[in-house]
Formats: sequence, C-alpha cells, structure tokens
Amino acid sequence: MKAQVLLPKVFNFPFTYNSKIKIKIGDIVEVPFGSKKEIGVIWKNNYNEPKNIKIKEISRKTDYSIDKKLVDFIEWFSIYNMVPIGLTLKMVIGSNDKFVKKNDNFINSKKTKSKKYFLNKEQISALKFLETTKNKFDVSVLQGTTGSGKTLVYFERIKKIISNNKQALVLLPEIFLTNDFKFRFEDFFGFEPAIWHSKITPKQKRIIWKGVINNEIKILVGARSALLLPFKKLGIIIVDEEHDTSYKQDEGVIYNARDMAISRANFEKIPIHLVTSIPSIETYNNIESKKYRHTKIFKRFENYPLPKTKIVNLNLGKIKDKFIATETIELVKRYLAKGEQVLFFINRRGFAPYLICKKCGYKHICTNCSMYLTFHKIKNKLICHHCSYEKEIKVKCKIKEFCDFIMYGPGVEKIYDEVKSIFQNKKISIFSSDYLKKKEKIMELFRKIKNNQVDILIGTQMISKGFNFPKLNCIVVIDADFSGRGFDLRTTEKNIQLYHQLSGRAGRFSSESLIIYQTLTPHDEILNELIKNKSDELLKNELLIRKKNELPPFIRLIAIIVSSKEHNLSLNGAREIKMKLRKISGLEILGPIDSPLLKIKKNFRSRLLIRFSNQRLMQKKISNLLNKLQISSKIKLTVDVDPVNFA
Repeated sequence: MKAQVLLPKVFNFPFTYNSKIKIKIGDIVEVPFGSKKEIGVIWKNNYNEPKNIKIKEISRKTDYSIDKKLVDFIEWFSIYNMVPIGLTLKMVIGSNDKFVKKNDNFINSKKTKSKKYFLNKEQISALKFLETTKNKFDVSVLQGTTGSGKTLVYFERIKKIISNNKQALVLLPEIFLTNDFKFRFEDFFGFEPAIWHSKITPKQKRIIWKGVINNEIKILVGARSALLLPFKKLGIIIVDEEHDTSYKQDEGVIYNARDMAISRANFEKIPIHLVTSIPSIETYNNIESKKYRHTKIFKRFENYPLPKTKIVNLNLGKIKDKFIATETIELVKRYLAKGEQVLFFINRRGFAPYLICKKCGYKHICTNCSMYLTFHKIKNKLICHHCSYEKEIKVKCKIKEFCDFIMYGPGVEKIYDEVKSIFQNKKISIFSSDYLKKKEKIMELFRKIKNNQVDILIGTQMISKGFNFPKLNCIVVIDADFSGRGFDLRTTEKNIQLYHQLSGRAGRFSSESLIIYQTLTPHDEILNELIKNKSDELLKNELLIRKKNELPPFIRLIAIIVSSKEHNLSLNGAREIKMKLRKISGLEILGPIDSPLLKIKKNFRSRLLIRFSNQRLMQKKISNLLNKLQISSKIKLTVDVDPVNFA
C-alpha cells in the first residue's frame, strides 16, 4: 500500500512511500530519505503524487502518533502563517533523537504539601463563569486588576479539568516568568509543573515530549513553542498576560502564539481562557463585539488599593546631567525610611543609547545594522542590540586625538550610578536581561528581594511582567513621555498596558503605595487618563482611531520583507514581487520602501505591506504566487502575517 509521509523539513508537501505495515494518519514513522533515515508522519492522501519516481519503503513505525485534530491544525497553521508545512511539523515532533530507545521516560515529581487557598466572592463568581463552558470550544477573557488573584481562579479551573484525566496547557509570554510561576504552582498543586521553553536541555525536551504524548504530564507550563506539543488529551488552554507582544515570534517561523492558541483550542474543541489586566486591542474588540465572553475581578488581595499617582513635571526642575528630580528623591526617601522597597523604571538597557564626539561629531553605528551602538558600562563596550556586535569605545578623531564622547540618554546602568550616588547606604540591584542571563542569578535576586535584602531596584520592561514583590511600595517611572517611539502602530496600546502592569507591581500588601511619573509633558492626555484608571476609555478611543484609519483589527495586514547583501537587489526584488501580487484581486499593496531599520545583520531590507479585508484563503493565494516566483538566490523573503513591528 502507498502512503504519504510528511517530513519535518522545508517542504510544502509530503513524499510517497510503500508500506507493508499497518499504518494510519498521524503515525510517526521512520523512512529512508537520500542516504539517511528520517522521522516523518503519515499524512493525508490529498496531495498530487509525482510520476516516474522510485518509491521507497517505510522502514518502521515508532511507538508514537499524533491525532487527526493536530494534523488538521498543522495544515491550518501552515496556510495561515504562510510557512512550509514541513517546518510546522518540525515544531511538533522536533529532532530524531526522541525516537531512539533511551531510558529517559517522564517521572512524576515528588509531591509536596500544598497550601490551602480560599477564593473570595469575586473569584468564585469568575470561576463559575468560566466553568459554564464545560468542555466545548469557547474563548473567555478573565480580566482582573493586578494583584486580584487571577492565577488562583484559573488554577482552580485547571484542577477540575485534570481530575477528568485531561491535560492543561498554560502559556506564559516570557521564559524568565516560569521561575516565579513555578513556586506559586507548587504551593497550590503540591507538585512541580512540567516546564517547556527554548532553554531547557535536549534530554529535558525528550522527557517532556514523551510525557505529553503519553498523557503522563497533566499540566504543562511553557513559552510560545509549547503550543505545538503533541498533547494526547488536551482539555484546556490558558494564555496568561494575553496582551503581551512577546507572544509574537518574529524570527524563524513567524506567528502569534496567542492567536494560534485560540485556533488550536478550536480544532481540539476545548475552552481557552485569555488572562489579562488590560486586554490587547484585538481581544478588547472581540469582547465589545460579543465574540469572546468576559468576566472581571476588581478587588485586589485583601482589598489593598492600587497605588496613588504623582506626576513630576521635569520642566520645573533644574536638572543638569541628571535624570531624577529633587521632588522624586524626597518622595522616595519617605518609603526607604519605612524599610520599604523602591523601583526605578527605565525601559532602556545599557548605560547610554548612543554616543557623539564633541570634537568631530563621530557616532558609533553598528557595522552590520543601521543602529546606534549602546554603551554598556558593565563590559566597557558598545553593543548592538540587534546582532550583538561589540566594539571598543576608543576612536581617534580626524585630528588624530581620541574622541571626547557625549553620552545621550540614560539606560539602566546610568540610572544605577545616579541612584547609587544619591542613596549611598542602600542596597541596589539591576533587574535587566543583561544582568540576569542565567537562571541561578534570577533566583538569587528573587530571594534577596523577598528577604528584604534589596532596598532599590533599577529595572527594564521585564520587571513589569507577573512578579510579586511584597515590600515594593514605590515605583518611579524615569521617562513617562508617551511618544510614538519605534515603528509600531501599537505604541499607544503598549504604553497603556505597560504602565498599568507596572503600577500593579506596587502596593500588593500595603494601603499606602505610590507610582511617580516623571515627564516633560505633564498634560499628556493618555498619561492623565491612565492615572484616572480609565483604560477602557483609552482602548475604546484607540479602536475608533484604528477603524477610521483602516488599521487592524478592522483590516488585515501582511508584511513582506525582501533582504539582500546588496541594497539595489532588495529594492528591485520587492518591486518585482509587487508587480506579481497585483494579479490577486482584493489586495492593496503599499511600497516598496526601505525599512526604517535599513540594514540588519549585513542585509539591506525593503518592505511591502499588503492590506486586505478579512477574506478567507487570501494567504493561500499569496503563498501560491510567491512559491511560483523565480527570484535570485541572493534575495531572501520573509513573510510576517499580522505584523506587530514595522521596522
């Protein structure tokens, strides 16, 4: 009998093999491919079979198979995201090493004593609301003020699901969140969760993968890629912090894990809960149009209030070469005097975003990218945040003297130095990815914060996400000016979410907490509305702006990035593609233009932006056309469906 076998490689079709063994769709098999043996999956027989080829024999059937629902989801995922179906399959089954006999099966972790938790009236009401979906597909949004106990609500929901021999998947937007989450999980369930992300070892991946496909793992906590694991009896999906743009993968296979999670839940015919304090604009629109059900928790733990707010007008202070106002310093001192912790927030890594020579005007720009190099004091080097290129700071002017650099703008390291000089006797730590690359360092800093061995934190955006610091009662936003920085139509939406999340880090166990916004624009409408806690009005207004300007979620966008080592090749290639795309009706094609970040990793980049209404199968039409293109090997195409960043 003949069978179609899909291989986890850059192919958009399966290969035909003969089989003497009994097989079905979804079975994972080993087949000869070239001079090697490869692992593949028995696929649907709806692909055209090439003629006049020698058909080889399937070597063996493994002990594993993926179900028909996952096969259908892989096909849909591939079409929607315009990704070769073989690459999508690779995300599901991974490498061949899982299918070699090894003694690395999943062992349930030792049970510890779980703590007793009691839900308040709001939490009980939210739980009952979520439970009304039972076991059918449904998208429900659990929105709650930061510190209101949303996690406890969905923990209770998961507990009931797994009691019926089902599996649960909890998606988190960032890897580093899994450590703090793990402690809360153990306290509630009495055992460790299985954790999946890119940094776990190959052996751990094998063990977890087998545990998932054999239904031995009941609860898995993971980052984006966990979505494509081959669950045997998936019963529920939780997307925590659903608004977080980290769910969008922007390298390799480009996709939005939140949106794909909703689709997988649909294929599996199971409920999915989106958890957030401030929903994404797409989710908010779906709530307003009644596509998603919605429940809200207003009260924080033990009714502690949200922090009070204070705007510090930087125009009134005489700050020279400093970034912290005198008024801010005095307010901070009050909290430190009470033995409470303070956070200074600045969303810039390094010491200074860029340097300019006072004598000759020289600027340090990356040789590989169209980016200023950021000075990192910890390394005493200039670093590119796109390609990681490093360079010494010393440069000779045209007059053959060393450049005398002015450092523009503060990063976390600059703020650290300033804070250290003001609060000389205090214990200060930096909460940034440059300082917390290893798991051990993150754990050590968490321990110090929770044991009150840190007085002041200097943090970037990563600190705004999901952390619970009991003694943190004062937050200073160094630069709260809401401006269209970056190349992102979501700037306003992101600012709303960021500062709401940030304020939620303070005062979780205190009735007197404060968030200070330092700004040059104290009358900024968005900032003031946010302070008044009017996020709904801000999102509603943002939706109106999007609708008026025919922007997502009211229109669909696909970005095509054409890159090449030669600038003229990328631009001419983009022009040629635009001419071909005009054959498809219903498309508006903008560009081509040079990307705002023209060069990244030595490649010049030109962009096309495709606009269209929510028509089905449009991606398939575009994919079919792009696949037929005969373009130069010196050109690379990247397709980004539903782009977030426009750089």
